[in-house]
Amino acid sequence: MKKLITLSVMLIGLLAFSQNKNARKTIEVDGICMMCKERIEKAAIRTKGVKSAIWNVKTHELKLVFDERKTDVETISKKLASVGHDTKIVKATEEAYNSVHPCCRYRDDDVKNDHENGN
Repeated sequence: MKKLITLSVMLIGLLAFSQNKNARKTIEVDGICMMCKERIEKAAIRTKGVKSAIWNVKTHELKLVFDERKTDVETISKKLASVGHDTKIVKATEEAYNSVHPCCRYRDDDVKNDHENGN
């Protein structure tokens, strides 16, 4: 009987532990404006397993909630790079970067200065 109770407690503990499938991570994503915000969040949320994606224009932080069984930070970073945004893990190709709107060219110092000056 003791073995059955011990086994039951262990099984319940294992099941409870395995239910925590959602990871919360924050990654840095390059961008510069509200159009970037929309593009970044949309690309992230369209990645299978991502449940929430909120990007901060000022800090460049993308706060994610995702199912670790379905995706990971590298996969999400690749998706972001495919729409033209660099992360610490994956850099967007020139083709992807050049596909973003001219006001979203975060690698261009003149564009960055225009945004900082409120233009």
